[in-house]
Order: sequence, then C-alpha cells, then structure tokens
Amino acid sequence: MAKIRKFAALLVMTLITCAFTHKSIAQSSYYEEDPRTFYAGPVLGANFTQVDGDNYAGYHKVGLNAGGIVYAHLADKIAASIEILYVQKGARSNIVKESAIKGIILTKYLLNLNYAEVPIQLNYFDKRKSHFGAGLSYSQLVSTRETATVQPSTVVVPNFEVDYPVKKMDINFVMTGNLHLYKGLFLGIRFQYSVIPIRTNVAPGYGRTQQFSNVFSLRLMYLFI
Repeated sequence: MAKIRKFAALLVMTLITCAFTHKSIAQSSYYEEDPRTFYAGPVLGANFTQVDGDNYAGYHKVGLNAGGIVYAHLADKIAASIEILYVQKGARSNIVKESAIKGIILTKYLLNLNYAEVPIQLNYFDKRKSHFGAGLSYSQLVSTRETATVQPSTVVVPNFEVDYPVKKMDINFVMTGNLHLYKGLFLGIRFQYSVIPIRTNVAPGYGRTQQFSNVFSLRLMYLFI
C-alpha cells in the first residue's frame, strides 16, 4: 500500500502541474509558434503483453496503462519526456500444453504483474505535432499474482510468489509514436522490452531459465496546449 500511495502522490503532482500551466499555455498554438519549456497532460490506454520464456506465444494478457506525462522542450522539434504510470503486464494462456515435465499437462496459466513505471524518452516532433520517441523506463513491482491449472489434478502447483518470485524492478527499452489527432489529443502506440530478465529462477516445467516482458501499448494522450 505504501508503494501505491507514493505512486498516487507523484501522479497527483503531475496533474496539478498540468492544471497550473494550462491557463498560460492554452493561448499558444504549440511550441512551434510560442516555445515553452514544459507542457504536460494525462495518458490512458491498454497494454497487450506476453512474457518471453514462459513457453507461450501471443499478446493475450491485456492490462491498464495510465498516468501522466511531462515534456521539456530542448531544441527546435526536440523534447525530452518523463512519465509516471501505473501499468499492468504479464501473460495469459488457455491453451492446453504439455509441460517440460513428462506426464504433466498445463491447461491454464496466468501471470499478473502490476508496476509503477517511469519512462524517460527523447522525442522528435514534425510540423503536424506528431512525434516519435525512444528511451528507457524503470518499473517498480507493486504486486504480482501467478496461477496455473494442471492435469492430473493431483499434481501440486508451485507457490510461484514465494519460491519463484519475479524481480522487484524491471528496466525496459521503450519506443513510442504519437499521432496528433485534434488540438491536444494524440493517439499513441508503444513497444517496450525488458533490458534485463524479470525472472531468472523459473519453476521447472513452466518456462526457460530467463524471462522477459514484451509489451505493446495503445494509448490516448491529451496535452494541455
């Protein structure tokens, strides 16, 4: 709960910044005509995720991607950005699959990973205000839930959270494209991938020895302009 409160406080501070700056920047038509140092706004969207190394394929796990973003104008058409997000990652499968352990069949698998995430990117803007960015993100694990259903039912499923925990932090390479739709509204697509494994101690029969987060995001962003 303490981590959630800290994340909520940071998010509130970001949105307060947006509110205070909105009045002064609303009279401007974006940084091209009246350059500003900072501009900000909320972000809301969905993550489509999988975990590479769990022996399943496909972005079947859907989760939330929400928070706030602040841009800092650095040069003509160039701005740095920092975000404070709550994101949900993980993996899901209902495909019946034979385990690496002979005689055991996996019928269902679910991994829920909830993070407080801070992406930092360098962005290039075109004349229409659409922009592309790349950088790194740091994620702190808030909570996790991992379950599996197996056959035969007499097989004991591992206690994943205790014996095979996911690492408390995740560092990702991030690429984002944002299409300017109307006024301050943008449609964004993002790809991110773990730079370091999220887990190196995997339960026998449930995947390879190293696992990585693999995420596509679809988001709406509104900048107070």
